Amino acid sequence: MNYLTVENIAKSYGELTLFKDISFSIHKDQKVAFVAKNGTGKTSILNILSKLDQPDAGQVTFRKDIAVSFLSQEPFLNSTLTVEETIFSSDNAILKVIKNYENALLNPDDAEAYQHAFEQMDANEAWDFETQYKQILFKLKLEDLNQKVSTLSGGQKKRLALANALINKPDLLILDEPTNHLDLEMIEWLEAFFAKANITLFMVTHDRYFLERVCNEIIELDHGKMYSYKGNYSYYLEKKEARIEVEQVETGKAKQLYKKELTWMRRQPKARTTKSKSRIDDFADIKHRAHQRRNDHEMQLELNMERLGNKILELHKISKAYGEKVLLDKLDYTFQKGERAGIIGKNGTGKTSFLNILTQTAQPDSGKIVIGETVKFGYYTQTGITPKPNQKVIDVVRDFGDYIPLKKGRQISAQQLLERFMFDRKKQYDFVEKLSGGERKRLYLCTVLIQNPNFLILDEPTNDLDIVTLNVLEAFLLDFPGCLLVVSHDRYFMDKIVDHLIIFRGDGVIEDFPGNYSDFRAYEDSKPPEGKDDTLKKEKANWKKDTKTTNKLSYNEQKEYKNIESKIKALGFDKSELEAKFLNPDLSTEEINTLSKELQIIIDTIEEKEMRWLELSEKMED
Repeated sequence: MNYLTVENIAKSYGELTLFKDISFSIHKDQKVAFVAKNGTGKTSILNILSKLDQPDAGQVTFRKDIAVSFLSQEPFLNSTLTVEETIFSSDNAILKVIKNYENALLNPDDAEAYQHAFEQMDANEAWDFETQYKQILFKLKLEDLNQKVSTLSGGQKKRLALANALINKPDLLILDEPTNHLDLEMIEWLEAFFAKANITLFMVTHDRYFLERVCNEIIELDHGKMYSYKGNYSYYLEKKEARIEVEQVETGKAKQLYKKELTWMRRQPKARTTKSKSRIDDFADIKHRAHQRRNDHEMQLELNMERLGNKILELHKISKAYGEKVLLDKLDYTFQKGERAGIIGKNGTGKTSFLNILTQTAQPDSGKIVIGETVKFGYYTQTGITPKPNQKVIDVVRDFGDYIPLKKGRQISAQQLLERFMFDRKKQYDFVEKLSGGERKRLYLCTVLIQNPNFLILDEPTNDLDIVTLNVLEAFLLDFPGCLLVVSHDRYFMDKIVDHLIIFRGDGVIEDFPGNYSDFRAYEDSKPPEGKDDTLKKEKANWKKDTKTTNKLSYNEQKEYKNIESKIKALGFDKSELEAKFLNPDLSTEEINTLSKELQIIIDTIEEKEMRWLELSEKMED
C-alpha cells in the first residue's frame, strides 16, 4: 500500500540548486532511512514532506486519510502548556478518552460521569494505550507531567516532541535525527521499539547501528541522483561500493568511445548525410557520459601537535554538586599519554560538567587539578559555533590567522584549509547563518583542530555530521597521537575510536571500564538480576582483578591491546578502499605509483600492528 509519492521535486535558493527531478515513494511497513551529505538538501526534503515548505517544481502526494507525524530537529511546542497538556492536545481520539477518564477520577462525587468514562475506556480498549503512553514518557525521562514546556531544556523538548509522535501512533512517522539529545539507554530503547513496532518510518539519521538494526531500505541522494537499496546499512555499503565501481568502468568506456567519436567528428566534411547527423546527435550524450566525474573530495585533517610531556592531567579529590544533586564525589584520576577514553552516562549525571572542570571553564567545589605544562586543550562543545552578525565562513577561520601552521614547518592559507574541510571557494563566502546544521558543525570542528591541540575533548561531535564526514573524522582520530576524551551517544563511533570507558552512574558514582561500548553492553547484559547488589559488586571486583592478573597486562597495555584491534580493522577497510581505486582504467603511471606507495605503507602498518597484537597476546598467555 502506497503512503507517499514524491514526483520530480526540485528546490533552489537563489543560484544554489539543492536538487531537481527527485522521485521516490514510501509504502506501508517500510522503515526507510534517507542518506546524503550535509548541505545537499536532506532537511529541505523533510520540510517539503511535512508541508513546512513547498518544492519549486514537482509534487508530493499522500494517500488519503493517513495520519502523518513529523519530528523536526527543532520542534515547535506551545510553551504555555505542561508536558501532560502537550500530550493530550493532539487529535488522537483515544487520548481524549483517557483524558476524560483521568478528569473523572478527580471528581469522585460525579458517579455518572465516572461510569461513562470507565465504559468509554473499555469500549475503546484504552487501558493498554494508557500503559503504553506512560511507559514511553518514562523511557524518555519525562515523568514530571506538570512541568511547563517553557522550563524544559532543548533536549527535553526534543524528547517530548518524539514522545508525542510515538504516542499518536501515526500511519507514517517522518523523523529528522531522532537520536539527537537521547542518551544511550534511550537510543537502545527506541531502537528496540521501532524494530518491533508495526509503523512506517522515513528518517534522516547518522546513527549507523540504528540504520543497521531498524531500517529495511536506504534511499541515498548522491550527486543529484536518488538511489534505493533494499536492505540495512551493511547492505547499503556493499551495494554502493559495487555501484561506484560499475560507474567508474562505464565512465572509462565512455571516455574511450568519446576519443574515437571526437576523431570522427573532426574528420567530418561540412556536407553531412542523415546517418552522420544521427551520429553527431549521439556525440553530445557520449561527451556528457565521458565527462561525468564523482566530486568525492574527502575532508583532510592535519595537526601540528605539540609533544606532550610526562605529566598530562591529574584530578585529586574533585567534588561538584548543584544543591543536593551530587555530580562528582572526591574523584581521583590521572590521564596517561595516549589516553583514548569514552564517557557515557544518562543525561544529567555530570558528563558535561566534568569536561568543563577539566578545561577550567567551570570550577570544582573542592579538590585540586594539576595540568601539565605542555597540555593544549581542544574543546568541541555541544553549543557549537556562535557567528557574528553577517560573518562569512572565511572570516571565521581568518580570526585565527590568514595562514595556519602545519607539520614540518609547512603552512596553509585560510582558503586552502577550508577546502580541506569541504568548503569550496564559493561556499567560503556564504554567511555562516545560511549553512546547514551539519556544515556549521564541520566549520566548528575546523576551528577546534586548527588550534593544534594535543588533548582533544569532543562533546557529542557526531550530532548533525553526515556519514561521509564521520568516516573521515574517525580515521583521523584513530591516528591522533595525543589524548582523546569523547562524550557521544553514537555507539558505532565509540566502538571504533576508544579503548576504555569512564561511566557516569549518577550520584557521584564514576567507574572505569577497560573496553569499548559493545564490550560494556555485553558485560552489563551478563549482570545478575537486580537485588543482588553485594554479589554484583563482588563479581565486578573479581572481573576487574581477573582482567589485570590473568591477562598479565598493565592498564595501558590493556588499552593498547583494545586499540590495536580497532586500528587493524580500520586499516583493513582503508586497504580495501585503496585497492578499489586501482580498478580505474584512466589512472596515469604517476597516480599508480602514488597509490602503490600509499598501499605499501598501509600493508606495512598492518603487519606492524599485527606483530604487536601477537606480542601482547602471548604476554596474556604466559
